[in-house]
Amino acid sequence: MTKEHFTAELDRQVKLVRTEYGFTQDVMAKVLGISKKTLVEIEKGRSSLGWTGAVALCAIFSGSQVLSGLLGGEAGDMIQALAFQDLRPAYPKTLGGKVWWRTVERRGGYTIQQNILSQHYRALDSQDGRVCSSFDLEEIRRRLEELEGWT
Repeated sequence: MTKEHFTAELDRQVKLVRTEYGFTQDVMAKVLGISKKTLVEIEKGRSSLGWTGAVALCAIFSGSQVLSGLLGGEAGDMIQALAFQDLRPAYPKTLGGKVWWRTVERRGGYTIQQNILSQHYRALDSQDGRVCSSFDLEEIRRRLEELEGWT
């Protein structure tokens, strides 16, 4: 998945999220910090939230069942995978993937998991700290090969 694909998917979900929360277009536009005209254009498929607007939608409506169903739970992991693509940030500890993740591989104290809905991958250390995330499994493996214990 790319940022563009992610954004396009969220563009298609704006009206459903608005309906889920019982908001009028006026209220939803105000919450998102955009004009009602822009919101109408997004809902009609003629405009886009853009990357920043898509991230804002996920953050503001983090409890949305519509978004959870689309993204496989909390959007933060997916957003980070897209935002940090080709970068190497220090991630905070995770809860170990109890709900939305399946284990792909375990080796040398590391675990590779895949999100069951969004299909992106992440690598965790032995204390469930995220090492990296990506939509490319081979990229995850390459990153872990750089670390001790993954061979």
